[in-house]
Amino acid sequence: MASSAGYIIASSCEEIIEDQHWLTTTYILFAVPYFIYDIYAMFMCYWYKVQVKGHEEEGRAKPMGEVIRSYLWREFLMVLHHVVMVTVCFPVSVFWRQGKGDYFQGVMFMAELSTPSVCLGKILIQYKQQHTLLHKVNGALMLVTFFVCRVLLFPYLYYAYGRYASIPFYMVPLSIPWQYNAGAALLMAPQVYWFCLICRGAFRLFTGASRHQRPPLSSTDSEPRSPLPPPVNGYGPQDMEREPSTH
Repeated sequence: MASSAGYIIASSCEEIIEDQHWLTTTYILFAVPYFIYDIYAMFMCYWYKVQVKGHEEEGRAKPMGEVIRSYLWREFLMVLHHVVMVTVCFPVSVFWRQGKGDYFQGVMFMAELSTPSVCLGKILIQYKQQHTLLHKVNGALMLVTFFVCRVLLFPYLYYAYGRYASIPFYMVPLSIPWQYNAGAALLMAPQVYWFCLICRGAFRLFTGASRHQRPPLSSTDSEPRSPLPPPVNGYGPQDMEREPSTH
């Protein structure tokens, strides 16, 4: 839906700074409740899994406070992303822009073109279909779409403005207010981080590398394991590193 709205907005703006489209603000107002609900929905899913696992392993449910802390650690980047979208990007997009730059807003909406492949990958992992051709094809598609729609997105925005202002691409960061550069850097940083994790998972998927091939730890090794880093769009390291089934 976001990609469709973004395409309609971007294709309707011939003048990329001044042209406006009613769908821009309308969709932003529609998306804000989604981000709030999504934080709640992700927590409820995590809480349910923890409760079930706790009953199976310990015979008792974990306290809510412990579950919340664990959830915030595991999904820190995703929760931070949603919170920033609501508390920073929403007022910037609706009020601070003063109706300018709808074209750029529409292009940024089209970043969601990468989301279906990310979601399908997680579904296939949930159903233990990592060994299937569909999972490998989807993994390749996710790698390409995420790179194009979320990483190359920001250089393209600078390129588009350079064409509009008739200045070289490398001069664009020096020709715009520092707030734009800071905002682009903050938005791009987690995308690059997530893309690096996706590349690592894709490498292990297509080469067959796995943590299972590492020498097992000694049973007398009492050193605690280091905590796992937060997952990327639902892909934890344990999911991205799983080896295709040999059954």
